Amino acid sequence: MRFLALFLASACVAAPALPPGPAIRVAPGAYKTGQSLADAINTMSLPPGFQVSLVAAEPKVVQPIAMCFDERGRLWVVEGMAYPKKRPDGQGADRILILEDVKKDGSYAKVTVFKEGLNLVSGIEVGHGGVWVGAAPEFLFIPKDADDKAGKPVVLLDGWGFHDTHETLNSFVWGPDGWLYGNHGVFTHSVVGKPGAPDAERKKINAGVWRYHPTRHVFEIFAEGTSNPWGLDYDAHGEFFNTACVIPHLYHILPGARYQRQAGQHFNPFTYDDIKTIADHAHYAGAKVHRPDALKVPETTDAVGGGHAHSGLAIYNGDNFPAAYRGMLIFGNLHGHRLVSDQVVPEGSGFAGRHGNDFLRSNDATFIPVSQRVGPDGALYVSDWSDVQVCHNNTQEIWDRSNGRIYRVSFGKAVSRAGDMTRWTSHELAGATLDDANEYFVRQARKLLAERGPVEGAARQLLLAALKEPGPAPRRLRALWALQCTGSLDDALLAGALKDEAPAVRGWAVRLIAQQWTAGVPALADLAKTEASPQVRRELASALAYLPLAQRAAIAEPLLARAEDAADHNIPLLLWYGIEPLVGADAERGLALAAACRHPQTVDFIYRRLASDAGARARQVTLDGWKRPSKR
Repeated sequence: MRFLALFLASACVAAPALPPGPAIRVAPGAYKTGQSLADAINTMSLPPGFQVSLVAAEPKVVQPIAMCFDERGRLWVVEGMAYPKKRPDGQGADRILILEDVKKDGSYAKVTVFKEGLNLVSGIEVGHGGVWVGAAPEFLFIPKDADDKAGKPVVLLDGWGFHDTHETLNSFVWGPDGWLYGNHGVFTHSVVGKPGAPDAERKKINAGVWRYHPTRHVFEIFAEGTSNPWGLDYDAHGEFFNTACVIPHLYHILPGARYQRQAGQHFNPFTYDDIKTIADHAHYAGAKVHRPDALKVPETTDAVGGGHAHSGLAIYNGDNFPAAYRGMLIFGNLHGHRLVSDQVVPEGSGFAGRHGNDFLRSNDATFIPVSQRVGPDGALYVSDWSDVQVCHNNTQEIWDRSNGRIYRVSFGKAVSRAGDMTRWTSHELAGATLDDANEYFVRQARKLLAERGPVEGAARQLLLAALKEPGPAPRRLRALWALQCTGSLDDALLAGALKDEAPAVRGWAVRLIAQQWTAGVPALADLAKTEASPQVRRELASALAYLPLAQRAAIAEPLLARAEDAADHNIPLLLWYGIEPLVGADAERGLALAAACRHPQTVDFIYRRLASDAGARARQVTLDGWKRPSKR
């Protein structure tokens, strides 16, 4: 409870006022190149009160392409030596390092090689007894013992493409519900399944967000579309956002949704329309940044927000920055050689993304920020690929394999509270996941509870009490998620959450009931008739994709009758994705839904879908009745 004041600030979806940007320390366009570590730090521009310090650099760490923290405050870093081309089998040169702050001075001086010989690694997370690794064409689990000795890698899934190595599986993050989530880009075509599985048992993805359950070993496509995303995180209410390299760059990610694509077609030909970016602005420097001969030119991109290519995402949720930064989306901008920020504000059933001030300007044309994470000290950790090349060049030999840096950005001095959380009791973990103001501890505690299984005793009582108490929604959400992750959430608790005063809690109850096909599914139809919150109606619409066709109409019909949602950013399209298979399977039901619908676009889609079936049947009748003409 000692951090409750800062925790309550996390209930704010966006900062009430736009925090200041960095002071300009270098003239626009006058970028440096190839600076020493000391000069690189001294050249950086930050908002007043912030400072940068070094966590690790060459030769200890090179080519840091992905990283994550564990429950002991250690930083796991992938050295991506294969990028941008997969190396021949048996010649993998990627490594996973463990960086540890043994001196407790923020230096992370101890470096341990956990695993080497890997190939084209692009994603990493730690938990449930090992390390989860994306290395197309495989999704691996590498078990580890108490001394962090790596076991033999297990191929959990294969079929991941690497046609475009900028777009392989990436941005791993443990979701609030205990699933491992990740991104996938548009120009890489994957057909994912368990090793040896036939195509009929595999799932296609060439743009979107996927997830994998660590104990049930279930793989799902969570959402389809976007561009080539390389950044994924969620806020205090469990709302997911991802950032994509090419404009449009920001999406609010919902289960079962289909988003505008940079290229190509949706797998379902009856999609008809897709959900657009929430960004109301663009970061783009013009077409010439795509030309190979322009990649080394250190040009200013200030007028257009830093450039078009983005990497990583951290929604700031620590306890070191001032309150105005809480909930800010911070991500790398490669051509701008900086960290930019967006803020999200509620709009309809979702959000609108507003352009914030730059957060950090490196003023160095070799600064390539690939990933960002909030650490146990509440500071922001930033990996720097560090190269004169930016992107779009697949010539392996031109990349500098000798350097790479990881920086810490803090407001004043950041003090780490890292320790070995595996030694904590379940009651202590439950307390941390409910009340700590640094989301690092909230997420690590929840993950450790999930590893231990159903909570009992004092820990369970603490979570149950929090789930039922009045007050800000985030604390009840944290209790709900902890119970869900540990397998301790029963139908009665979900039914209670479905009646919660906060839309965010009701919305998550809808999501969990539908995705798990619990006994509460019939209650969703009743809720659809009376629900006042567009956020919850959005979750009801999204839930249709998870339910059997026979159960969808009862929920969809009252939602389609809500004329106030006709122009909403999400609801009409989510409803269409949910009812389209039903309309295709049952024309009479489709006509009934059209009659009840007060969303003009959805009515058009229903008749368009019915007409396509009628046309197909007419063509089949013609073909069946056709006879080959006589030769006479």
